[in-house]
Amino acid sequence: MERTTLDGPWTLEAVTGPAESEPFRTPIEAVVPGCVHTDLLRAGRIPDPFDGDGEAATQWIGDTVWRYRRTFTWDDARTEARHDLVAEGLDTLATIELNGIVIATTANQHRSYRFPVGHLLRPGENELVVTFDAPVPAAVRLSEQHGGELPHVNHHPYNALRKNASNFGWDWGVDVATSGVWRSIGIESWSGVRIAAVRPLVDVDGTTGVLNAHVDVEHAGTSGEYRQHIGSAPVVEGTTGTGLEARTTVSGHGTSVTGSRPVTGGRAAGSAAVRLELPDVAVWWPRGHGEQPLYDVRVEVGDDVWTGRVGFRTVTLDTAADAGGAPFLLRVNDEPVIVRGANWIPDHAYLTEMTPERYAERIDDAIEANVNLLRVWGGGIYESDDLYDRCDELGVLVWQDFLFACAAYAEEPWLADEVEPEVREAVTRLSPHPSLVVWNGNNENLVAYAEWGWRPSLVGRTWGNGYYRSLLPAVVAELDPTRPYTPGSPFSFDEYLHPNDDRNGTVHIWDVWNTKDYTAYADWRPRFVAEFGYQGPPAWSTLTAVVHDEPLDPDGHEMLVHQKAHEGNRKLADGMRGHLPEPRSIEDWHWAAQLNQAHAIRFGMDWFRSRTPDNTGMVVWQLNDDWPVVSWALVDHAGHRKPVWYAVRQAYRPVLATVQPSEDGTGTEVVVVNAGAGVVTDDLVVERRSFDGTVLASTSTSVTVAPVDAVRVPLPVEVARSEDPAGEVLVVTGTSSGRRVHDLAEVVDQRLARRPFTTEVEATDDGARVTVTASGYVRDLSLFPDRLVSTARVDDGLVSLLPGEHVTVTVTRAPGIDAEGLTGPLVLRHAGDLLP
Repeated sequence: MERTTLDGPWTLEAVTGPAESEPFRTPIEAVVPGCVHTDLLRAGRIPDPFDGDGEAATQWIGDTVWRYRRTFTWDDARTEARHDLVAEGLDTLATIELNGIVIATTANQHRSYRFPVGHLLRPGENELVVTFDAPVPAAVRLSEQHGGELPHVNHHPYNALRKNASNFGWDWGVDVATSGVWRSIGIESWSGVRIAAVRPLVDVDGTTGVLNAHVDVEHAGTSGEYRQHIGSAPVVEGTTGTGLEARTTVSGHGTSVTGSRPVTGGRAAGSAAVRLELPDVAVWWPRGHGEQPLYDVRVEVGDDVWTGRVGFRTVTLDTAADAGGAPFLLRVNDEPVIVRGANWIPDHAYLTEMTPERYAERIDDAIEANVNLLRVWGGGIYESDDLYDRCDELGVLVWQDFLFACAAYAEEPWLADEVEPEVREAVTRLSPHPSLVVWNGNNENLVAYAEWGWRPSLVGRTWGNGYYRSLLPAVVAELDPTRPYTPGSPFSFDEYLHPNDDRNGTVHIWDVWNTKDYTAYADWRPRFVAEFGYQGPPAWSTLTAVVHDEPLDPDGHEMLVHQKAHEGNRKLADGMRGHLPEPRSIEDWHWAAQLNQAHAIRFGMDWFRSRTPDNTGMVVWQLNDDWPVVSWALVDHAGHRKPVWYAVRQAYRPVLATVQPSEDGTGTEVVVVNAGAGVVTDDLVVERRSFDGTVLASTSTSVTVAPVDAVRVPLPVEVARSEDPAGEVLVVTGTSSGRRVHDLAEVVDQRLARRPFTTEVEATDDGARVTVTASGYVRDLSLFPDRLVSTARVDDGLVSLLPGEHVTVTVTRAPGIDAEGLTGPLVLRHAGDLLP
């Protein structure tokens, strides 16, 4: 097969739209893959939508019809029998013309397309034109044509299109409704037979790895759009031999096995299923449970070849009712896995800016925070193979939502006819990845039906339930029965229970952020938390690069542009009350809001983990951002790890020791939690110490903790009880669990000194090393070198020290950084800075 790429330079022009689009009726240069926004930005024709109030100034782009155009030269001497235009991603309502002839119209960003074009190609110059309908008015128009808008969050009816929902804005996302050829496009030329799809499904039987390779093929003599049938049995007249064989080889780790099966089908298409067995297979494990061996798979049919990778493992999901309700327990290779997860959103509002390097950096952010699962959230996209490949290699589990989020979705043909081919392609494409362990039907749509007031407004209209309860489980059962499917998140796995019942299945906990103090996390007894989170601002350099209010203020105009949550700043202020002093400056507001986010998430995580094994995991909202914004993210859009990231790293330790109230509420316990695969012994020392370092009381013990279990250690009254909580802490030190400082009072009530430490700075080629030595109690010491050099990063943060203790923080990506500036009062901070 030969591919003629059509990636690269195109032209872009506005066809119709608001008055602002008039200057763009003259074509400008464009790049494919790309989108209108990046093309206009590259040409210097629009303000940056991320900067200041640029979002409002560029809203007209999503109201405009745009046309991409390019010419290319075709060699008529080509001898292949078939020439197909292959578009891997079109965003979203596209009309495709070749040499003035309409080839097709498309209506789904989440699929690829293949169209035969050999009869339209001509020797010499050819012209390809793709015209994109304006997405915002199109969504409104389609809604009106089909009975009016169905319920949805946010302000655009994104649920009328099969398009990245968060592209229309979210409570953390910028509203930049894009258009464009967002994935590769080209002409594939071939003869004979083409491998249309391969689903290499795996199993493990004892020590034997089993590969069932399901191969779909297409014959060059056919016409029409085959791609919509990927993963389904081709419609043929009868089933006959084709004279072809699907030859499959799996190899790796000193083993290579080959087998063949005949391709059966008709004149148009055919299929084969090849079963291979690998003795003494090297089994793939999640991170922390073992290694991640991957095997190469090669499929040959005629002259065409498909290659991929698999990892041999089994996955089950235990949701069977028990005495406490119903769990949500993942098992990989029959071994239970405690999930320490993070929710993943698109990492850039312009999807074509998400490079392999950016994916790698974000996944490294997750791994270094002890995250073992990423949930690809349903308001985004089926991600690039760059994400899944890296998760395969590093043992990060993936929970994949189907793309339905916070809205009702029509089940009539005008939308349903797009949904089925979309999900078939997604399941087929992602089936090789061993990291993928859960398919999930939707995000919050079931709980929305139950309690968001949808039912009166629907008045009997369809809303998506047929997808979640019928279509999606049927497609998964047909194409990928090796993985569990859940209808939605949250979900209680019983028709007679509220979807967000905390004793059953998965829950989303949002009352804490929206209406309650973060200590209300302890009111929940969840079996599994699939979403919970707390807001904080991005790094100072990230924020001030786009917010230019004079003076800078939390409620300034541009600051509020970059705060998308409903009454978000009020909730930030309410959330600090009783925990932190009221900030006296914008710098203190920034630090206090970041610190309170960290405290809130650490409190919730410690509580949920202390309930192991009743609680089997959590997925914090959210790992990342798609633009510079005040949000729930652990890592901001510029790649800076916020203080909450360090809190998550601490709380997600495989072996955790956390101080909690006793079960009966009369005392205090240290709960030692083991999320690992083996038994651990933790030699514990618990000390009550004054801020001057004096040990006032102590106890020690040794505990043995089974995998996926916890041991509760009651503390003697003389250790746990303090007559001076404002000036004392508990220090818990374990040989397996590490060191944790447990504060006995809130920052606002503690006697924290302003500068109880000394510093030393050593320059390095890439930045510096900053050593801080405590002379008094230092709570949550954090270094923010991005205030000096915006690219600077640090390797540690949120560190608490007692007198005589020290920490060295390494600054990187900042050669030549000002050493004296690194110890400045706005760069080197701790909780005591906030006190009067």
